[in-house]
Amino acid sequence: MLPFLFRQFRKLETKVHELNYLFWECTQRCNLSCRHCGSDCFASSKDKDMPMEDFLKALDTIPNPTHQHKPLKHKPSKRQKYNTERLIVVITGGEPLLRPDLVQIGEEITKRGYYWSIVSNGYLYTKETHHKLMQAGLKALTISLDGIGEDHNWMRGNPNSYQRTIEAIQVAASDRLLDFDVVSCINRRTINYLEDMYQLLLSLGVKKWRIFTIIPIGRAVDEPELHLTNQEMVKLMDFIQQKRELLRKADIDSKQIMEVAFSCEGYLGKYEEKVRPVRFFCHAGINIASVLIDGRICACPNIDRDAFSQGNIYCDNLYEVWQNKFGAFRNRNWARKSICSECRQFKNCMGGGMHNWHGELAAPLSCHYHRTLTDLTTE
Repeated sequence: MLPFLFRQFRKLETKVHELNYLFWECTQRCNLSCRHCGSDCFASSKDKDMPMEDFLKALDTIPNPTHQHKPLKHKPSKRQKYNTERLIVVITGGEPLLRPDLVQIGEEITKRGYYWSIVSNGYLYTKETHHKLMQAGLKALTISLDGIGEDHNWMRGNPNSYQRTIEAIQVAASDRLLDFDVVSCINRRTINYLEDMYQLLLSLGVKKWRIFTIIPIGRAVDEPELHLTNQEMVKLMDFIQQKRELLRKADIDSKQIMEVAFSCEGYLGKYEEKVRPVRFFCHAGINIASVLIDGRICACPNIDRDAFSQGNIYCDNLYEVWQNKFGAFRNRNWARKSICSECRQFKNCMGGGMHNWHGELAAPLSCHYHRTLTDLTTE
């Protein structure tokens, strides 16, 4: 899509702001201790798991013609009436599989007519677990793999994590009824064997591989090995571009091909549409909301919750907050500062991903556009 047309599309999407993804940070407990954790999760947490009933009560504020709950005080317009098949509830954490009531949670979400998915480190994902979750209506699953062998274990802080994750991937990839992808944080330890990771996932039957890089938040602030140099960033973009070109040429049913895509972290200039299906568009607060562990209403869970939370389900109506707030997400002119103030690409980038602004919001933590301008022959 041409840049001008895409900007018009983005403008319309922002105006309509249909809620398509609702993240629920159901726990901050985790069975691993990952070096790149943006939420700084541990086995125990200062915040107790949110009761299922509290989240469902918030979910039920969304107009839903398939579920008989008390309606909102205001009658939604035709544009606001909800097609429940377009809303996906994404259960995240921490590690969602630590919740003993996860199957019951899935059943309740399914009863309401919504699709639901989980984001997991895979450590506890077994055949038995998979069967129970699918019976409860699980539609999509993301499992993280951050390297081969010890490099994955190093990232995850557990010597058994790699084997358990591989077993989980095998279980999930074998079920064609499940929308499944693997997500990987590429870092300085793994940048030189991208092809090995690609071939491994292909051999496991994975059809979709999503790649991201780390910004300095949470534990990642003090981990220099996690952050690619500009040169390595370009190397990563070139790898993804090459694999996507293969995908375009391959037979759609080929077992020897896998879709590789870069995540929605930031604007990439000349690499736009070459490393992801569509041009960069931060959907946070436009199509994506979240209910955080303490009830706060925000967008993606990695966004600075102190700076950008819009309300709290314990005192606000989730859907009314979605309709009437999120101003900082839907008008990004405030981001014209620091390196963004005079940038010609601001109209395409809008300051990058919202998770890239933290603390006093003085400047983005990273500029993906400038990082990909590097000439590999000169750095």
